[in-house]
Amino acid sequence: MWLIAGLGNPGPRYAQTAHNFGFDVCHLLADRHAMVFGASRIARGHVAQGVIHGQKVFLLLPTTYMNLSGEAVAPLARYYRIEPGHVLGVCDDVAIPWGRVRLRAGGSCGGHKGLRSMIQHLGTDQFPRLRIGCAPENWRGDLAAYVLAPLRGEALDLARHMVDVAADAVEYVIRDGVAAAQNVYNGYDALRVEGE
Repeated sequence: MWLIAGLGNPGPRYAQTAHNFGFDVCHLLADRHAMVFGASRIARGHVAQGVIHGQKVFLLLPTTYMNLSGEAVAPLARYYRIEPGHVLGVCDDVAIPWGRVRLRAGGSCGGHKGLRSMIQHLGTDQFPRLRIGCAPENWRGDLAAYVLAPLRGEALDLARHMVDVAADAVEYVIRDGVAAAQNVYNGYDALRVEGE
């Protein structure tokens, strides 16, 4: 089994922001695989379940807000006895350029508070995570304000493309594993592809 935890913030105020890339990926996967979200009785969040590439998959949208994501992820993983190696966190990352994704099998949170919360509550950093780049150019303000600002125009179009790529990457992980997916997606650059 797999648990895909899309990290973000609940409510319409946060829709179409970079900070909700994780939510967007899970919504897209649910649409692709006819999965329906409902309130969970086990964890603080909304959960959809179904089958992707022959494997049972749970999609989780925590309602804890980003910084407390682990409070939703860990109880669900424990209840269904899903090992950390099959708990995939999906989130934005301001340290990665736009147009790129980074898939890792484990490691530090890299300053991301949602991943930090997952590490704290899972009791390990050895779980895969897929980070979607949204590094600002020449930004001189609060990074929190940046990732929570609504995306518009070309930025929104690129964000939608990257969510699509990230959903593809999640499906690849489920089918072929993290290492195989890394070889395909960690070198992807949407901006370079568009420029060719």
